Amino acid sequence: MSVLIVAIVVVLISSALCSGSEAALFSIPVTRVRHLAQSQKPAAIALLRIQENMSRPIGTIVILNNIANIVGSAAVTAIAFDLWGDLGRSILSGVLTFLVILFSEIIPKTLGELYCVRISLWVARPVLFLSYLFAPILWLLEHLTQWMTPSNPRLTTNEAEIRLLANIGQREGVIEKDESEMIQRVFELNDKTAQDLMTPRVAITYLKGSETLDSVREPILNSPHSRIIVVESVPDDITGIVYKTELLSGMVEGRSDEPIANFQHRVRFVPEQMPADRLLTLFQSSRQHLAVVVDEFAGVSGVVTLEDVLEVLTGEIVDETDLIPDLQEHARRDLQNFHLNQLNAVDARKDTPEESDSEVCLRQSSEGEPPLREHAEGTDSPSEQPAD
Repeated sequence: MSVLIVAIVVVLISSALCSGSEAALFSIPVTRVRHLAQSQKPAAIALLRIQENMSRPIGTIVILNNIANIVGSAAVTAIAFDLWGDLGRSILSGVLTFLVILFSEIIPKTLGELYCVRISLWVARPVLFLSYLFAPILWLLEHLTQWMTPSNPRLTTNEAEIRLLANIGQREGVIEKDESEMIQRVFELNDKTAQDLMTPRVAITYLKGSETLDSVREPILNSPHSRIIVVESVPDDITGIVYKTELLSGMVEGRSDEPIANFQHRVRFVPEQMPADRLLTLFQSSRQHLAVVVDEFAGVSGVVTLEDVLEVLTGEIVDETDLIPDLQEHARRDLQNFHLNQLNAVDARKDTPEESDSEVCLRQSSEGEPPLREHAEGTDSPSEQPAD
């Protein structure tokens, strides 16, 4: 009788160890394993090796678990048959099945998932050693089953999971609210484009390169911007940018008779669809804070600055010179209203009997685009002030 009890206990413990180890190794996050491995502890290094190739360690655990269940159950039923015959063997088989499910499957796997880090570190080195011991059997099993398993490595995480972890961390108090919001905004860098962030051309402040510094003294002094676009004649002919500090220095140094073009620097042009993360890299590598955004026809769409890109991460940045917190949105709204007014004007003219469609088109063409602010206008409406 004592032999039977010992056999049952051995079967339950062996199966429980295998089930708990399997659950713990599957439950521990890969990121946590890599963090533990930085300590260079042997158990953590062994756990990292297991995570890098899970198939062999898990195969080892499955083999041991089946050996414990099959061989142990056979031994227990054989002992029960010797003691009580067929009836005793049948009853004990049912009882053993219940005990295995409860004490060797449900409870160990629950504990393995709950204490996955502690249990994984405890079993990592023995499991890794046994996987080397069972290497020939595992090699054979891998080649027999490789046609049924995908060859692509499993993804450790994705954007949605990181966003979810940030939200969970905020709710549980692990990270601050502003940290969670910053993590969420980082992923928006790749979703935003230069077109989304730019100040539209209708709000661009510019100077003509042919004009002298003295002739634009007042607009320069009144400008709230540190960088100003320079054009040849029209906004589509951008030749560079000038820095307000250099223009002011030129006035002090007696260079007021020189043209603006003498002070200009080269400006970068970027397409409308350039992602914000690439814009940030471009600004960092070029050590410039402003770029001109062009459309597919090389026409100027607007300007984008380093501040515009950083606002994706930090939210709107407003300083003492900003009259309107979100200038880009205000300018886009003005541009949309302008186009709607133009369309309404076209519809109204089409309703006039004496005016043909061709006359409408000619008149619309002669009116051209919405007016761009020039320095000679003298006043700055809020919608005409771009962000630096």
